[in-house]
Amino acid sequence: MKSILSGTGVALVTPFKEDWSIDFVGLANMVDYVIEGGVDYLVALGTTAETPTLSFAERKQVLETIVEQTNRRVPIVVGIGCNNPIEVKEQFHLFDFSQIIAILSVTPYYNRPQQRGLISHYESISSQSPRPIILYNVPSRTGVNIEAETTLYMANTLSNVIGIKEASGNIGQIMHIMQHCPENFSVISGDDALTLALMACGANGVISVVANAFPSAVANLVKLAKKGDFEKARQMHYRLLDIVNACFMDGNPSGIKAFLYKQGLINYQVRLPLSTVKDTTLDLIEKLLKQW
Repeated sequence: MKSILSGTGVALVTPFKEDWSIDFVGLANMVDYVIEGGVDYLVALGTTAETPTLSFAERKQVLETIVEQTNRRVPIVVGIGCNNPIEVKEQFHLFDFSQIIAILSVTPYYNRPQQRGLISHYESISSQSPRPIILYNVPSRTGVNIEAETTLYMANTLSNVIGIKEASGNIGQIMHIMQHCPENFSVISGDDALTLALMACGANGVISVVANAFPSAVANLVKLAKKGDFEKARQMHYRLLDIVNACFMDGNPSGIKAFLYKQGLINYQVRLPLSTVKDTTLDLIEKLLKQW
């Protein structure tokens, strides 16, 4: 599959200080850490960034910090989505898109729209979007699944919809999309645990949570899979698997922030209503890091 986005994207965390204000120095350091680790592009203001708890002013500051620190070294995707298409289009006017390659837009949540409602939602926002749209299907969070035929309809009819981050966990659905989608439509894994399996079937890569803490390892796995060296890719997959499982044991981004904290990269803060991981999970994370 040909694509403007391929390889390893990282869904960047938003580091916080102890008073829950944004740690912009920590954020800039995270940008350097993952780029130097070999990721191919950054995703700002996604789920892992705790974007729903960021004010619009904070979102603008976060994106500006990421853009400035990246300094054109890798492409940047920004997450802009909510359950109201009018608000999505209003948000298009908040940001400077001069250094942004695409917009990752989550399905409308809470409303639980029908499939035709999803199509109408993306028709509405893609017609006014300043950058190409990547669909974001994550039914465990939104309460609605973009069915395969709905994705394929949009892939073939909406010229500004260029791909999908698939985090449904439904491998059969994702394979059906990859089998029938246009050549220039990107199918991107939204689950770290499924990256290798999906790439073996034709996915373009991953938008990874785990790459915040292990950018070199995730980038290496993806590069090996892209080359077709599945023996070595499988070895890296299984080396990472316990880490991936621990990362999501008590939810995201609590798990990945625990890894980053134990690595000495950021403070250990998440904003309410999230909480930090259980002590037993933190002990497991420390053990896994020592083994690594």
